[in-house]
Amino acid sequence: MFGEHHYRVHADWNGNRGAGTTGYRDYDRLVTLRIPGKPDLAASSDKPFRGDPSRWNPEDLLLAALSECHLLSYLHACVGAGVVVTSYEDDATGVMTEDGKGGGAFTEVVLRPRVTVAAASMIEPARAAHHQAHEWCFIANSVNFPVRVQPEVIDVRAEEPA
Repeated sequence: MFGEHHYRVHADWNGNRGAGTTGYRDYDRLVTLRIPGKPDLAASSDKPFRGDPSRWNPEDLLLAALSECHLLSYLHACVGAGVVVTSYEDDATGVMTEDGKGGGAFTEVVLRPRVTVAAASMIEPARAAHHQAHEWCFIANSVNFPVRVQPEVIDVRAEEPA
């Protein structure tokens, strides 16, 4: 399935306290992200940038996109490799560095997937599938900073109580 895929999102700023952007401290960073047919997403800037910490921020969304893209690509790679995944979780982290001029950039993301497979014989192919997933991940291929993957793969029997 080759071709272009187009995406749309509607961002609605909800932070006008009445005076608009008359000053840096005079408005809220509240945003509602909308895509038809999906639940609205309450967003803001991160707390250090005068945002609402209870809402998703762009940095959270970027990290979540990288984590989910790897997860979905990995499940696909496992099917092709004959690996039966019974659980998957990821504790991803990212580092963003401010440049001192009002901007900045992510410098690294580390994905730490913990995968459980159905049999011990699947552990090595499951580890190898992370490499394929990383190559397939559209989001990781779209960023200009390293996305490292530090997987842990275990046999489902290793999780059963003795």
